[in-house]
Amino acid sequence: MYEEAEELDYSNSDVKPWRKIFTIVLREKKSAIMMLISVILLACADLAYPLFNQYAIEKFIEDRIFDTVTYFIIMYVAFAIFYGLIVSSFLYFANKIQVFTAYELRKEAFHKLQELPFSYFDQTPQGWIMARVTSDSRKLSIILSWGFIDFFWGFLTMIGILIILLVKNPLLALIIVAILPLLLAFSIFMRRIILKHYRSARKINSEITAAYNEGFLGSKTIKSLVIEEKTRKAFDDKARKYRKSAIRAAMFSALFGPVIFIIGYTGVALTLFEGGNMVLGGTLLVSELYLFIDYTIKFFDPVISISRVLGDFQQAQASAERIVSLIEYEPEIKDTEEVIDKYGTIFEPKRENFEPLIGDIEFKNVSFKYAIGEMVLKDFNLKIKAGTNVALVGHTGSGKSTIVNLICRFYEPTTGEILIDGKNYKERSIGWLHENLGYVLQSPQLFSGTIFDNVRYGKLDATIEDVKKACEIVHADEFINKLDDNYYTDIGEGGSKLSLGEKQLLSFARALIADPKILVLDEATSSIDTKTENLIQDAITKVLKGRTSFMIAHRLSTVVNADLILVMKDGKIIESGKHHDLLLNKGYYFELYKTQFMKEATNKLIN
Repeated sequence: MYEEAEELDYSNSDVKPWRKIFTIVLREKKSAIMMLISVILLACADLAYPLFNQYAIEKFIEDRIFDTVTYFIIMYVAFAIFYGLIVSSFLYFANKIQVFTAYELRKEAFHKLQELPFSYFDQTPQGWIMARVTSDSRKLSIILSWGFIDFFWGFLTMIGILIILLVKNPLLALIIVAILPLLLAFSIFMRRIILKHYRSARKINSEITAAYNEGFLGSKTIKSLVIEEKTRKAFDDKARKYRKSAIRAAMFSALFGPVIFIIGYTGVALTLFEGGNMVLGGTLLVSELYLFIDYTIKFFDPVISISRVLGDFQQAQASAERIVSLIEYEPEIKDTEEVIDKYGTIFEPKRENFEPLIGDIEFKNVSFKYAIGEMVLKDFNLKIKAGTNVALVGHTGSGKSTIVNLICRFYEPTTGEILIDGKNYKERSIGWLHENLGYVLQSPQLFSGTIFDNVRYGKLDATIEDVKKACEIVHADEFINKLDDNYYTDIGEGGSKLSLGEKQLLSFARALIADPKILVLDEATSSIDTKTENLIQDAITKVLKGRTSFMIAHRLSTVVNADLILVMKDGKIIESGKHHDLLLNKGYYFELYKTQFMKEATNKLIN
């Protein structure tokens, strides 16, 4: 998926990503229209300025007639004020478009990220996503406001100048017309080269962003393994590749403007030479020669401006392709149109149509494989009655987490069906399932804010009393009440001010406050010390009562009270039953339990 995103092919139509982006810009229609009007008026003002000067040269210098000089000065001052107002207007609306575009692009990208399934994040590096939402959106907002203004102004000015010059003196105007094909051919040639190198630079930039992210998140591991030098060298390699690619892109982009400048001012020199001969021959007035020279210079100024904008567009093309690929990415797991009509979307749910979830779960001939790797489950069948406390045990890779992820619809079966309350869960909305789901991860994820805020994420309309009750059930209140601000204590970024066990207790409370019908505990007690675990085991017993629950655990002491223990191996259930019965069978579970019990006993003796 990541490679596909990086290698998107828009060779057939470079405008494809821009169509999407321009539809976003046009949502701010009023500002866009006002910006266009300002640019048109500015182009007209630029065309009028040389005509003012021609009139002054012809009237006051060549003819030496001064009867209109007062009116001319008044008009000139009024024109200057008008020009200033136009410039202020387009600056205001261009800034507004820039801010709006960046906001909308980031909002749509983040909105899409909320819809995407686990599989997308499994296969797409965080750095790639972060680069799309930050640098790409910023680059596009700039080019769409200031770049578009420069391009549109330049185009209108060029067309206006050509019309005026062809009317004034077609022969001199042909000099400019003759140079245009050369400019266009050079622009097209350079356009392809610049785009190629900027695409390469943007790809490496994503890798650098990912490396930054890994460096931040893995700082403790890097220091504990003493691999700072190795990490630095790996980053330096990426940075050198980016520098090489970016310098090449900058070099070709830098050549673009000067070559256009040379071609353009060759046209100015030819105009001056031919026009000077006409003045000496008496077929052209000095004021008219001034007008042609001024317009010729003004003609190539917008050409240079357009050339620069085209270079920027080549750079932004890569950004446009990537951010649009994110915004328009079709999630692999999504509700059908029929389901959306009835139940709504994740962002606009029709909760009045949500049926109560009882908790009966059934796997019917389910096979599943991840995007990369072998088949994890094959023709898997399982039936769980509502209210059953199920424990999943087995070695890493046996399929425990896969079963839970399929139940939660983080992934969907490759073949087969999963039924909830006797109905294929694809016939109901993802939002309906997730609103009835509680999930406690092995590594607790908290957010910046207070304890109250974090627990209430499980139920956004929860009161402080609801939060306190949930915390009391999992015994989190014991450490919360010792804090200065109790439930309103700020826990820092990611809960950095709390211990790992304290964070896990809050994640328990957050899951429970939603009163879920299906509760998943994924190694949820592995990060809690023995004392805390003893406290929470009683709470878990109370909480699991009446709910369908799934506990993934390597520490078998945490699952001895489960209603049903499923022993997994190679994607199959090789044993099932209660703890006592499985021990009496003296099978795979018995060996697992005996090995772990002996290891724990040995550790206690040593300690």
